[in-house]
Amino acid sequence: MLEIKNLCVSMDGKPLLKDINMIIKKGARHRLAGHNGSGKSTLVNTIAGDSSYTIDSGKIIFNKKDITHENATTRALMGIFLGAQNVPEIPGLTVLSFLKHSMAAHKHFETCKDLSMGEFLEKLETAREELNIPKQWLNRYVNVGFSGGERKRIMLLRLLLTQPKLAILDEPDSGADKDVQKQVIDTINKMKKTTFLFISHQDNFSSSIKTTETTTLSDGKIVIQ
Repeated sequence: MLEIKNLCVSMDGKPLLKDINMIIKKGARHRLAGHNGSGKSTLVNTIAGDSSYTIDSGKIIFNKKDITHENATTRALMGIFLGAQNVPEIPGLTVLSFLKHSMAAHKHFETCKDLSMGEFLEKLETAREELNIPKQWLNRYVNVGFSGGERKRIMLLRLLLTQPKLAILDEPDSGADKDVQKQVIDTINKMKKTTFLFISHQDNFSSSIKTTETTTLSDGKIVIQ
């Protein structure tokens, strides 16, 4: 699903990742571990196409395609989902509109067809009921006034609607109570067709989603186990 070859990354001239080599198998639940500042978030954001980071050398291969120089939008449309730790607030854009535009873009990219409102609302209602998300949340502005746990649940709603090939989750268990953590675990376990790369500091959380592999980073390098 994903292959990273000799990846070196910097920001403003400061080296952050050095010679990262990693393979994420299709269907994996692959955990990134390491102390704070070890480079985990840098790595997942680079994979997702964050332009804040500079790829100095190396390659990122997704589904046998070189995406090293593709932008974040193209990577997302190709099937790479990022559940970031710090998600921005978007005043003026409702959750409903955000989800509709996201789903429409994905369908057009994959099929060259438009998404009908009926199809969108049907899928939205199914996912909303599965996560027990109140309808009134859909008319609120994206992340404005949402608690940490509520933001996680909206992330899960987006995850269910877009059904990505690869879902990258940066500490999905942090800032969430036990009920929301259980929702995260249950959602990951149900999505058999999606490959997951996730960051977590909690062994209990990782074992609950049956982690298949663990890669540990330290000071921007992979620790050889």
